[in-house]
Amino acid sequence: MLMISVILLIGLCAVLLVRIRALNGKITDLTAQVKRLAQVTAGQQALLEQLTEEAQAAMGNDAVVGDRENQGQEGGQALEDPAASQENTEEIAAAHKVYLTFDDGPGTNTQDILDILAEYDVKATFFVVGEACEKAEEELKKIVEAGHTLGMHSYSHVYQEIYASREDFIWDVNVLQDYLHQVTGVYPDIYRFPGGSSNHVGTVDMQELKDYLNEIGITWYDWNVSSGDATGHLSKEQIVRNCTEDVEKYGEAVILLHDAADKKTTLQALPEIIEAILAMDDTIIVPITKETIPIQHGKAKS
Repeated sequence: MLMISVILLIGLCAVLLVRIRALNGKITDLTAQVKRLAQVTAGQQALLEQLTEEAQAAMGNDAVVGDRENQGQEGGQALEDPAASQENTEEIAAAHKVYLTFDDGPGTNTQDILDILAEYDVKATFFVVGEACEKAEEELKKIVEAGHTLGMHSYSHVYQEIYASREDFIWDVNVLQDYLHQVTGVYPDIYRFPGGSSNHVGTVDMQELKDYLNEIGITWYDWNVSSGDATGHLSKEQIVRNCTEDVEKYGEAVILLHDAADKKTTLQALPEIIEAILAMDDTIIVPITKETIPIQHGKAKS
């Protein structure tokens, strides 16, 4: 009888532990959601104050300065500096335009990437992840300050969350956009889907998400040249080859690279990638702007 009681007690303890762990997981999730909602609230409050000031300053004008669409915003350009917003509106003519794009950052490699780009005087495009930005806000600010284009790559980068439904996707985009504005003064209007626009990892129809971005004036970009650094650990030489051997096939070559702590060979390869591209005939490296023709999977490539 005593043995049975002990076994029952052990079983009840095991059940209790499982429930405690499940409850801890829910508490962690709720804490993260509260944190994100607080960020959104702070961003919206700051925006409201800014719009109020601008509306008062513009009293008597035909348009309210605070309207996002009437601001002529571009990815990577701060609202507070209208002159700067014009710098990325036109692209230099060339037979081949190359766009270096970095996903998943900012992170520990970001400053080194920015230093390399500055050394060669080229601009790139950074599709950032909100949760990564929280740990590297100074690097995030430097991306914008250096004149690179700032794009969105989801807040959490957790497929099961952002692709669970249209509503979840919308929530993620809005939280990320407001957060980036709060930190940098920029409302990014370009987006890259985690996993690419043709992924099938979620339960929601991807076309619904594309339609939503189109409705709110956000342009989404895929790529037509991949470094291959997303999976595995490629050698520096292989990454250079992947990024350069097909560039001259395209009028616009959007190169997919990743800015994450474990991408050391990507960082090592970057100078050689830039040098090889700049050595090509009638070829330039430029950041994505509103004039850039979107490379979107499922559509004809340029």
